[in-house]
Amino acid sequence: MGANTAENTNLRLKAVLDILAEGVWSGATLNAGEVLAEAIGRVPFNDHEAELLSGGIPRGHKTLTSASAKLVKAGWLVKGRSGWTIPDDGLRATVAFPDVSAFAEALDAGTPVPADVPVPTAPPAKAKTKRAATSKKAAAPKAAAEPKVAAAKVSAPKAAATKTTTTKAAPAAKKASTRKAPAKAAAAPAVETLPQPDAVAIAGDFNKILGAPEDWAPQYDEVQMEFNPLVQLWALTAELPAGFYTYKIALNRSWDENYGAFGVRDGANHELNHDGGPVTFTYDHATHDIVVG
Repeated sequence: MGANTAENTNLRLKAVLDILAEGVWSGATLNAGEVLAEAIGRVPFNDHEAELLSGGIPRGHKTLTSASAKLVKAGWLVKGRSGWTIPDDGLRATVAFPDVSAFAEALDAGTPVPADVPVPTAPPAKAKTKRAATSKKAAAPKAAAEPKVAAAKVSAPKAAATKTTTTKAAPAAKKASTRKAPAKAAAAPAVETLPQPDAVAIAGDFNKILGAPEDWAPQYDEVQMEFNPLVQLWALTAELPAGFYTYKIALNRSWDENYGAFGVRDGANHELNHDGGPVTFTYDHATHDIVVG
């Protein structure tokens, strides 16, 4: 942990890039809320940062979300409709500026990543490749040994060998087709559906802009999200003027069950610093969290 909020924030910004880079190498996908939560987990709040603001969100969380705009401006982070992603320059920045002070200085000064810094690759991937090559080499002698034994056993009279081959060919084909059929049948129900609420609303201080009679009112049609059964996600796209907004997810047109930041039930408000224009809110009932793009 750093000595103060400014240093902690820089440590968390660097952690954001590290987490996204690890996701690229491992194939894991995290939404923006999960990335921020992991960064905060790696660099916990001090007492000052843990203080809750009027919206019920920790001071350090608000500072981090605002500061993440610097990563976007530097070209090291992309905030898109599908969540946060790290471009090649962001991956290169994780190794070009390994020290937090150099990282912060480059970020504040707008220093580009040196051109000779290559896009890093994941050390675990290299280790797996070596292990895979070793295992293949170890398996090779067995594969070569088995045919020799089989040839020795089958080297009896040619006529018998011919009959044996002809007789065995048909059953082999039948067995192969029999085995493939159950595999296809088992793969058919690939998507496991999750019970969904009857309605999901995005209730906040911009509901009037969406056409609702009042703000923070989940009962109106104008604030209801649309469910996509193919991806099991709820979404709403709106045109919002530039500004700072707060909101929550409310289920079944009431506040009886609602979710805030990090998908916490009855949690702190979500916050949005918007430059103006179209914005898409996507809610996942499996995590109770939301992605803004």
